[in-house]
Amino acid sequence: MAFAYTRTKMNIFGTKAVAWGTFTNGAADTGGDIDTGLEMCEFISLTVNDSAAGSCTSVPAVNETLPISGSAVTILTLAGQDGYWWAFGW
Repeated sequence: MAFAYTRTKMNIFGTKAVAWGTFTNGAADTGGDIDTGLEMCEFISLTVNDSAAGSCTSVPAVNETLPISGSAVTILTLAGQDGYWWAFGW
């Protein structure tokens, strides 16, 4: 299985557009691109979804300089690490 993401929902919070969803990696995959659905991504937060204590030793990271076009926000993770993302912008 390759890196995959879902965009669960988009909404407007005040003057910002907000989107959130999940990401999953195959056993050897270490991240990929998330299309947030935002025109411009100003902030993205990544959270690991794993109860194993070892997964907390390395958190996912954003491999971009923000703000950036929301169509391809590259993230880096441990191999096989899954989680949630939350982004805002416009």
